[in-house]
Amino acid sequence: MPAKSKAQQKAAGAALAAKRGEIKKGELKGASKGMEKSMSEKQLEEFASTKRKGKPDHVAHH
Repeated sequence: MPAKSKAQQKAAGAALAAKRGEIKKGELKGASKGMEKSMSEKQLEEFASTKRKGKPDHVAHH
């Protein structure tokens, strides 16, 4: 499942780093904190590796 925005991609990258022990889980904020808890490392890798071209900075919430 690809990320829908640059912000989602960035949050997934931060969550992935925490899951791998590269940064402290306590440093996570907002979406990345929830992503780290609810997603597997493989899912986070897919989100974080999404191509950025053509992606909006953020996705509008409905």
